[in-house]
Amino acid sequence: MLTRKQHQLLLYVHDYLKDNGVCPSFDEMKDALDLRSKSGIHRLITALEERGFIRRLPHRARALEILKLPDSATPEGRQRIQEPKVGAFQPQVVASQPLPARATPAPAAGESATLPLYGRIAAGTPIEALRDQSNYIDVPGHVLGRGEHYALEVAGDSMINAGILDGDTVVIERCDTAENGAIVVALIDGEEVTLKRLRRRGNAIALEAENPAYETRIYRPDQVRIQGRLTALFRQY
Repeated sequence: MLTRKQHQLLLYVHDYLKDNGVCPSFDEMKDALDLRSKSGIHRLITALEERGFIRRLPHRARALEILKLPDSATPEGRQRIQEPKVGAFQPQVVASQPLPARATPAPAAGESATLPLYGRIAAGTPIEALRDQSNYIDVPGHVLGRGEHYALEVAGDSMINAGILDGDTVVIERCDTAENGAIVVALIDGEEVTLKRLRRRGNAIALEAENPAYETRIYRPDQVRIQGRLTALFRQY
């Protein structure tokens, strides 16, 4: 699954290569996707590379090779994206606004609570969190405190050393701050959402993976917005 920005960048680079024979510059990519900094382009390229869509050519500047395109990049797929059927369900991207949540007073002992399940969140390269208002999940009341909670399905393996696996369902307490070392839902540059461990390093914020295959990413405080803190995890066998 590609995020909207990843998909846009892949198509832009593909079309640019076809028309010009060389890759666009990072500034051209940034302007084409209307991003504020080239760091966002670096993250998108890394994500596409990890997913096997592109390859960086070594020892060459501005050298990217397109390895494959998603189905939606075909002429028929692009038409479907541009002209959705009337009445078709369109997931709402909530990466540019706080993840929605539902007030959940602590249930009485033995009772369960119903939480909205808002889609998949990356435990790896960030993906856009999709809001699906039709899905809910019942959880034991004792895992909730007072406040607002929601649930997300985990996609990826970057938190495996914290016991969080691909396909797990995590319960998130909505908050805009968290203690150092907490596992949080973080909104990055108003565009992408990820599940990572929060570390404050002086005037910077580090989002740490729990898998040595993934690097720690460092951001300015104004680039990261906390949207919740992990409180529980559920797994089906």
